[in-house]
Amino acid sequence: MQRRALLDAARTLLSEGGTDALTFPALAERTGLARSSVYEYFRSRAAVVEELCAVDFPVWAAEVEAAMQAAETPADKIEAYVRSQLTLVGDRRHRAVVAISAGELDTGAREKIRAAHGGLVAMVVAALSCIGHPEPRLTAMLLQGVVDAAVRRIELGAAELPTEITEAAVAMALHGVTRSAGSPE
Repeated sequence: MQRRALLDAARTLLSEGGTDALTFPALAERTGLARSSVYEYFRSRAAVVEELCAVDFPVWAAEVEAAMQAAETPADKIEAYVRSQLTLVGDRRHRAVVAISAGELDTGAREKIRAAHGGLVAMVVAALSCIGHPEPRLTAMLLQGVVDAAVRRIELGAAELPTEITEAAVAMALHGVTRSAGSPE
């Protein structure tokens, strides 16, 4: 129960103020626990980050996967991959993951984030293979780069509306992917 409250407080702190806001005194204040009690649950800030990744990223990835499974064609799956991730930008779990990935983390936390992102990228490899792309893994990683750039643009409150950013990212993903695969537009 306390662990869940600490993780919820960590999500809030990260989404409101980034990694600098995630401190043990702030966690203690948000949960009403003594600072020493926070250390009973987590040995370090990196441990909080690692647990957030372990808990939140699979839920987020499952939402992306469900959107892709509901799509019929490979192109629809690629579109669902992009749209679902960009739709999740406002979600606290996603905002925490973005804040975490932007911060200074230890090697263990970084590896967990990389592994989780690798699973996300793997979801779109099959769709790229189905459209006959000659380099589906490389293209999937580059496609995730487009999504990551769109996420940053939305998170920064860019001049464009989030819907405009999403549409541009979808168009780039679909047209860039199909052209380089030799498929017609």
